[in-house]
Amino acid sequence: MAHDADAGKSSKHWLWLLLLPWIAMIWVPSYNKIEPTLWDFPFFYWYQLLWVLISAVITALVYFKTKARNKGDAGGAQ
Repeated sequence: MAHDADAGKSSKHWLWLLLLPWIAMIWVPSYNKIEPTLWDFPFFYWYQLLWVLISAVITALVYFKTKARNKGDAGGAQ
């Protein structure tokens, strides 16, 4: 029983990764520029598009790392 509580607690740490895309997008002055361009796209645009892909990977990683904890919670409630 205590082992399950420890496993749930450690898997919650993965949720902190979800802050990375939020910080990257909310801090606009860090990417509010034209140079460097990538295939004639200003930095402002391709940086945001890159974070769409990075956010998807981070979200999938957090989902799979916390999936076991969520399954255990649902089974214990019944």
